[in-house]
Amino acid sequence: MKLPFLIIFFIILLGAFFIWQGICLPKDLGFTENKLFLIEKGQNLFQIAENLEKEDLIKNKFLFDFYVLTTGTQRKLQAGEYLVNPSMSITEIAKKIISGEVAKIEVTIPEGFTIKQIEERLNLKLPGENLEGFLFPDTYQFSVRVSAEEVVRKMLDNFDKKLTPDLREEIEAQGKSIFEIVTTASLLEKEVKTKEEKEIVSGIFWKRIKERMPLDSCATIAYILGGGNWTFEEMRKEIARGKEIDSPYNTYKYLGLPLGPICNPGLESIKAAIYPKDSEYWYYLSSPDGETIFSRTLEEHNIAQAKYFK
Repeated sequence: MKLPFLIIFFIILLGAFFIWQGICLPKDLGFTENKLFLIEKGQNLFQIAENLEKEDLIKNKFLFDFYVLTTGTQRKLQAGEYLVNPSMSITEIAKKIISGEVAKIEVTIPEGFTIKQIEERLNLKLPGENLEGFLFPDTYQFSVRVSAEEVVRKMLDNFDKKLTPDLREEIEAQGKSIFEIVTTASLLEKEVKTKEEKEIVSGIFWKRIKERMPLDSCATIAYILGGGNWTFEEMRKEIARGKEIDSPYNTYKYLGLPLGPICNPGLESIKAAIYPKDSEYWYYLSSPDGETIFSRTLEEHNIAQAKYFK
């Protein structure tokens, strides 16, 4: 009687070892190259397991089924694209799918990028109107096949978080709109570099608007012309030509702010637009080496122009 019992025990033990080995040990420990594995919405456990086996990612689909069923996680399997490879065990692959750890791409959107530049970086056509200025520049993680709608929603949500209640209250207290602040911030982003320069130029802009003086922002002309990797000399020629263009973005031709933002500004520029620095300056220009030259009077400004733009 003892012998059959030992045989049965041995068979059970062998079976348990086989299951443990199949679940806990990978199909190919030496093959570490990741593969994108797609789980479509509506696919069930058995379809997922079959596809994993077909793509040579696991040894046996039934062992995958067994592990998921015995852990009671079959309803937690999530659709999406996952980076997996045969050096991962069934438990590792299953846990990744259960947790929804989909494959991600990391993308950095710098301050001052336009919608067109964002679209080129993401290789997506972004939907919606009046997005310029409100797609907050930052480093984002997106799923591999992220939709344009998801990108827009994530960037707009980030903008809403960065524009804190305190900042919104200050904008309202000044009698300004968020749209006006973002538009001004977009000019500052393109016009000058440092925090202090942005605050001074912000003060100049708001003074000029109040006194009904044109903003004379070269950045708005560059926006009308589509920007470009111009040399300093090319930029001077393009700006001179663009000043005559009849456009609601032409701040040489029309008073006040342009029609809307000309880029997507960062938080530093937004804060500079909200908290301008009072100064004695009314004019400024950028020298060929990138230095910002401030002037108190038109006469001083003309002298500076003659000096740097011979």
